[in-house]
Amino acid sequence: MDTEHRSPRYSAIDLWSPADILEAMIEGQFAAVAAVHMARPAIERAALAIETRLQQGGGRLVYVGAGTSGRLAVQDGAELTPTFSWPEQRLLLLIAGGEKALTQAVEGAEDDGAAAARLIRQKGVGVEDVLIAVAASGSTPFTLACLRDAKAQGALTIGIANNRDRPLLTEAEFPICLETGAEPIAGSTRMKAGTAQRIALNLLSSLVMIRLGRVYQGLMVDLQAVNRKLVRRSEEILSHLTGADSAAVRDALARANGNLKLALLLLGGCDVDEAALLLDRAGGRLRAAIETRRPAKKRE
Repeated sequence: MDTEHRSPRYSAIDLWSPADILEAMIEGQFAAVAAVHMARPAIERAALAIETRLQQGGGRLVYVGAGTSGRLAVQDGAELTPTFSWPEQRLLLLIAGGEKALTQAVEGAEDDGAAAARLIRQKGVGVEDVLIAVAASGSTPFTLACLRDAKAQGALTIGIANNRDRPLLTEAEFPICLETGAEPIAGSTRMKAGTAQRIALNLLSSLVMIRLGRVYQGLMVDLQAVNRKLVRRSEEILSHLTGADSAAVRDALARANGNLKLALLLLGGCDVDEAALLLDRAGGRLRAAIETRRPAKKRE
């Protein structure tokens, strides 16, 4: 596997000057970005397939991985709820070794394929779900077993790996290969491989959320205002989109129980019931809801 190779270029890296070490590692980060760019068509295909599957019902996004890859996968999934209000009940985050593995290594966890298969069945992963499996090697037993069992249960499977022609890629319905090559520190896939995984996951999930209507005019109109900063952001977004003053924005948010999309429609002249109905009919897509109401306004 290329990610495990020792590169002659870095064989004396411990003797280099700090500036040269940093330059080499920064160069590696650019290589990670280049690897993601090469995988853009695969990321696009995977995102469109995920969009289609998730639109069909109440399916879940299931993130799976072990070690660094698992932590990166779980992090990407965990950010979807506060950023896009992705329902927590439609999100499943699985890492080898469980929650303990988020902060420390759990011996042998990534090699336990049997435990992975049991976990997929216990969680009821099935035909409505999408499983995103991440492993730099492309052959981590836990991650591969999750993908295989989920696929057998009818779930849509996405495989992300940093080595070509590995099982995670050949068996996934939508493979994403991020060829980052040898690391400056041999085998330390938290470096180039990890960066590429982080970028690819971010792009994949963000594109899916945009396609599902959770972004409007480049703004996070589905964010959850769980702290003062995000409350201010909600107010600023509404002011920007509607031109309403602070008092009107706050009143609309209060009547909408903090739902930014509802509040925007209220500021546009809807009552709460009408706004909720418009959004429901539009599948939660704000742009479609606004467009649906415009002909009615003209007739008035």
